[in-house]
Amino acid sequence: MAKTKFEFSTVGHDEWLTPKWITDAVGPFDLDPCSPINRPWQTAKTHLNKNDDGLSARWEGFVWMNPPYGKEAKHWMKKLQEHENGVALLFVRTETKLFFESVWGKASAIVFLKGRIPFCYVDGTQAKPAGAPSCLISYGELGKERLKLAVESGKIKGHLILFK
Repeated sequence: MAKTKFEFSTVGHDEWLTPKWITDAVGPFDLDPCSPINRPWQTAKTHLNKNDDGLSARWEGFVWMNPPYGKEAKHWMKKLQEHENGVALLFVRTETKLFFESVWGKASAIVFLKGRIPFCYVDGTQAKPAGAPSCLISYGELGKERLKLAVESGKIKGHLILFK
């Protein structure tokens, strides 16, 4: 039986778009270094895709990052942590080496999102909810304030933890 485009599977896919309501609630952003090549909406003023090598590029301003998941994520999270001005979307994997190296004791805030978010295909259509829970992780004061405002206003539903 053939799969429909609404079935969520990461097999064979390496570009997933964050639902627009998330970036709208926490933005605006200056840079998205992990943007899909084709996207139905803007996530930041400047977009870098895999052809631009966003990991090696110079980052400026307030960054939105939905990094490539898997083994590459640690490099992206380290760069965002060192940049100290942005928000990342990750699966909740609090026990992993990635969280211990780049989140615990380094992030300014975390929102554990309520429910599992449905990512979007790069054409903007919504997939089924992800196979794991997600969280928003901020670095720096601006990210911390944006997450706090998004939760307090009800634009983001979840549990907020403030650090530093």
